[in-house]
Amino acid sequence: MPNLGGNELAEALSRVLPFTDADDARPILQCVKVAQKDDKLTLIAADGFTLGEISLDFEAGEAEALINRDAVKGLIPALRKAKRVKVSFEQKPDNDSGGLLAKSLVIDTELIKYSLPSQEGSYPDYGKVFPSDFIASASFDTKEAIKACQSLLAIWFDDSTKGLFRPLTLTVADNKVIIEAKEDRGSMAISAETSGEAKIAVAGNYLMRALKACGGIAEMRLASSQSPITFTVDGYRCLVMPMRLPESKAEAEAEAVAKETEAKAETKAEGKPKRKGKGKARQPEVEPEEVTEPVEDREPVAVA
Repeated sequence: MPNLGGNELAEALSRVLPFTDADDARPILQCVKVAQKDDKLTLIAADGFTLGEISLDFEAGEAEALINRDAVKGLIPALRKAKRVKVSFEQKPDNDSGGLLAKSLVIDTELIKYSLPSQEGSYPDYGKVFPSDFIASASFDTKEAIKACQSLLAIWFDDSTKGLFRPLTLTVADNKVIIEAKEDRGSMAISAETSGEAKIAVAGNYLMRALKACGGIAEMRLASSQSPITFTVDGYRCLVMPMRLPESKAEAEAEAVAKETEAKAETKAEGKPKRKGKGKARQPEVEPEEVTEPVEDREPVAVA
């Protein structure tokens, strides 16, 4: 007997697939975790910086499998053509590994039975990453937010960094969400239903990935500037790690001047003759090295 709709399962898989990792060095994170528990079928995918999770009403039981992203990608078009599907989990002896049990996810459609082998290994305990306490929230139209992000990143043309990897700052306050590019390069305000106030920085590509996966009106919740951003909509939730941004250009210049003044003062003090003992050779005056690394050249840092 079928237990899920074909389009329903295809849509759920397509919403978590973008969060899998393309790096072959991390085979577990290349997978979509399919877990049956508490009368729900939950699909999870994560790449270390973003995470997507969706739960569907399902039958009783408890099982799980890790399915490679390539297998999922090939399965989605077939599921869209199927009306109803039967999803189940199987374990059978694996002759290639000395008789150990091999797990697989089985999907029956009207015409074809798919058996997808499960990747060996343990999936990270992702549940601990989601914050439990929030200081601000905002409900807004994700399509409007995506257009704002694309516009801000498109006009940012005076550096060699890839456009989508540039940071954006989100500010929640006064019934709006303000999306800003760095150093006054531009900002756009989006109407929203808000509660509390907060500010956080995030990589543009990670933010738009989450917004596209949510679609429609989504709720964004913030715990702090160092905690992950949580997006939720209709049984679906995703998480985006924030960025740690260095100080602004003005702050960097002020700090460089302070270091230079301090260095000159220390050099002058060392040059005074001492009353006893042999005097040390005067050290040549060294100009402090100014930190000029731009924010966009830094990789986003995941905050646990």
